[in-house]
Amino acid sequence: MTDELICGDLPDEAIEELREAKRILEHHGIADRLTELVGAPITASLKMLPDVAEKTLHTAIDRSLRVALDVALRTLGEHSIESGKPRLLTHKLLAGISGAAGGALGGATIAAELPVSTVLILRSVADIARSEGEDLSSVESRLACLQVFALDPGKGSKVDDDTEIGYFAVRAAMAKQIRDASQHILKNGVADNTAPALVKLISQIGKRFGVVVSEKLAAQAIPVIGAIGGALINSYFIDHYQDLARAHFTIRRLERVHGEPIVREAYGALR
Repeated sequence: MTDELICGDLPDEAIEELREAKRILEHHGIADRLTELVGAPITASLKMLPDVAEKTLHTAIDRSLRVALDVALRTLGEHSIESGKPRLLTHKLLAGISGAAGGALGGATIAAELPVSTVLILRSVADIARSEGEDLSSVESRLACLQVFALDPGKGSKVDDDTEIGYFAVRAAMAKQIRDASQHILKNGVADNTAPALVKLISQIGKRFGVVVSEKLAAQAIPVIGAIGGALINSYFIDHYQDLARAHFTIRRLERVHGEPIVREAYGALR
């Protein structure tokens, strides 16, 4: 049975949007993009990272996602009534400036640089979400922005076991954490981001985001990269998540218009 027959309940324009979204979400991890940039497999560099760097990295990832969660819950709703195209270039330039410092000073700056980059990415993701019709006054929509950090399709992206999983499987695996976090926030507000429901959400996202950040740090640790390379790597970093966000929120828009079952069936049928 052909893609067109299986996707027959969707108009042609929606099928093409879905096809492009799937291409992004299933086939282009950040490691491949960074390998093209630096000219060598990033995974080889990861083996050279000392244990102390790994511990620092995990601490930085956790702190960055906690800061991003706080920003998502406290400020993203302020832009829910804005309109127009997302300001992708502005956020990319700011991320490049942040990355230049990390590239010039090396991996020791990860604890200071990563939270800045993560928040810049989150704000760009939220801008894309808004442009795709998301209501950012909704807690669920704001958490969907944070969820983008878990969507990298590269090898090694896992949730709870040793199985690499696709886009809808990631969403399904995180559905309970998103639901529990949303219910907690609606009931208790945003004063405490150490509540168990929020900690579990951060942990779940951190497992997948950590793979990407490790690859980014490994690339920045290559001696020839320097400040210019650090800026370029950070630009790749935010560009990657902008692509993931555009695909993610395109699918969510199609689900709102055509229904989740139809969109998910069509997504699975596309090759």
